[in-house]
Amino acid sequence: MLINEVSKTTGLTKKAIEYYTEQGLVVPSVLENGYREFSSYDVERLSKISILRQLGIHTNEIKDVLDDKTGESLRKVSVQKELDLQRQQAKKAVLNKLSSGASYSEISDELQSIEDGATIAEKLLNAFPGYYGRFLCLYFARFLNEPITTEKQKFAYSKIISFLDNAPSLALPEDLKKYMIENTKHIGTEQIAGIIDSVKKSIGHPDDFLENNKEVLDQYLVLKQSDEYKHSLAFQIQSLLKEFNSTSGYYDVFIPALRELSPAYAEYYKQLEIANEKFMARYPDIKKCTAKQNKP
Repeated sequence: MLINEVSKTTGLTKKAIEYYTEQGLVVPSVLENGYREFSSYDVERLSKISILRQLGIHTNEIKDVLDDKTGESLRKVSVQKELDLQRQQAKKAVLNKLSSGASYSEISDELQSIEDGATIAEKLLNAFPGYYGRFLCLYFARFLNEPITTEKQKFAYSKIISFLDNAPSLALPEDLKKYMIENTKHIGTEQIAGIIDSVKKSIGHPDDFLENNKEVLDQYLVLKQSDEYKHSLAFQIQSLLKEFNSTSGYYDVFIPALRELSPAYAEYYKQLEIANEKFMARYPDIKKCTAKQNKP
């Protein structure tokens, strides 16, 4: 199929098709007369490119999206779009302050905190692969828009950036990687946000949560302690993530620094500790089981 027909079929201009060809997104064959011939594969790929561009996905991201058969690159782009939306909403709130009489100097720190928060969130997304990175990114993003006003916060910010820039790669064995992709491919930003909201509600009223969900929690804990679960791929992934977090500095560097950076997260962390203490008091066998498993 020659470029004129491809243009009619895909709705793309000839200039756009030529550009995507120059970028290596499609590789048509060249006929003896010098004309380029596009295969059905090229045409299908160009149609997908057209859709992705309409969704606002940059050309430099499109190749990864199209070449990734797992769909993980597209899910990552979806999270990046969510971050962009959150950043624009935060900037709109600052713009409203400015229009209501706030001075430029007053909003300067707020604008910088929005950019700093976006940097941390994006680095989280890039530092950890797959669903784990997407979840961490959106989970912590809501704590990262507070102004950095003290030297302690500035130091905490630099520690977080250094940690994320130097964090070791989280490498999962191929079978666990496939399992995680398959079981999280339908989880998008809305579902992750729902999970985060559920966690927030449960730790806000831990006694009510434990009482109202007693039957479900009992069943869950029985499952978690069963031999079937301990031999499952889900257990292997959980164990690897726990070990990675312990050895990478996630618990010792990242979390303490985030508590220093964000007063909101520091308060949330306190609630988390209280909820965990109540949970352990309700289910003391969990603590005994964990201690026994951790003995050398």
